[in-house]
Amino acid sequence: MPRIRELGIYQSQLPTGPHNGITDVAGVAVGHFTLIEGDGGWTGRGPFRTGVTVILPHQGNLYEAKVAAAVHTINGFGKVAGFEQVRELGNLETPIALTSTLNVPRVADALMTLAIEQNPHIGLGFAATGRQGYASVNPVVGETSDGYLSDMQARPIGLDEVRAALADAVTGPVAEGVVGAGTGTSCYGWKGGIGTASRVLPERGEGYTIGALVQSNFGRPEELTIAGVPIGLHLLPPPNQRVEDGSIMIVLATDAPLDARQLGRLCQRAAFGLARTGSTCHGGSGDFVIAFSTTNRVPDRPERVVVGQTAVYEQPIMSLFSLAVIEAVEEAIYNSLLMAHTVVGRDGNTRYGLPAEAVVKVMRE
Repeated sequence: MPRIRELGIYQSQLPTGPHNGITDVAGVAVGHFTLIEGDGGWTGRGPFRTGVTVILPHQGNLYEAKVAAAVHTINGFGKVAGFEQVRELGNLETPIALTSTLNVPRVADALMTLAIEQNPHIGLGFAATGRQGYASVNPVVGETSDGYLSDMQARPIGLDEVRAALADAVTGPVAEGVVGAGTGTSCYGWKGGIGTASRVLPERGEGYTIGALVQSNFGRPEELTIAGVPIGLHLLPPPNQRVEDGSIMIVLATDAPLDARQLGRLCQRAAFGLARTGSTCHGGSGDFVIAFSTTNRVPDRPERVVVGQTAVYEQPIMSLFSLAVIEAVEEAIYNSLLMAHTVVGRDGNTRYGLPAEAVVKVMRE
């Protein structure tokens, strides 16, 4: 299964990083836990085509060294967790987890458990450290539905599965397609999944890197557009399709020293990359963006006010940042489609992999 660049039908204005993935932002790691279990009819205990994907901004204690972050809702028909505190405080203090809709509370609980294990003072106060107050923790979890292929009611993703995804996290190439949170998703009527891409800004943009990772689960076959070509109008649609509005989670990472406000600007640009692929953000979709910077870390409850070094005047390079986000999101969605193979799920429901050869033929015509 080829990524879009391997097909020779897609070009970008900005260059990619070495892995062409979110992990091109130094220190960022991605891990998956994939659950493919059982066949045939729904039992209440499967079959399962689901999982969890975790994104770590750095390899240290994220609660003690938080990162600047922002969130954005393109369309709010979703069950994300932790967004309000990110909006209010502008930082992340747990890894980002992506999963299936009904698994969100269980995955959030797992992130809280793991944060408490690493930071035993959470919920108890700072008597041992001399600091004031009681600490809580804000797990951030995104989701899309995999109910067409998997038994969502059973909610099989919890603490053990999140531990496994964290243990799998690497800073190198990212597994794409039918993995982790993308195991049971659909995109433009075809099999969706996890996709990623990156862009490196030129020297006048300080050489910063922008990375994107998506969990694609949205769109109708006729809407699919690749590099401006309405592919969906010319491909034979997948057989026995069941089309729903669906959703997408978009995660952005950068090593640029941006604060929460500036990261919020990047979040809003992600919608343009989504639109390039043909999406019109249906009313029943949950389309969410999370962005973070790895550069300025915020210590938990510092003894004094700490002023980090940020890009105090981003206007000269914001156009480059915007282009980088738009291109990376667009390409990540294409990769999520092309790297996904056909999956047969519960009750024989099937999502077919997007046929790369047919796509190339249409593009060349």
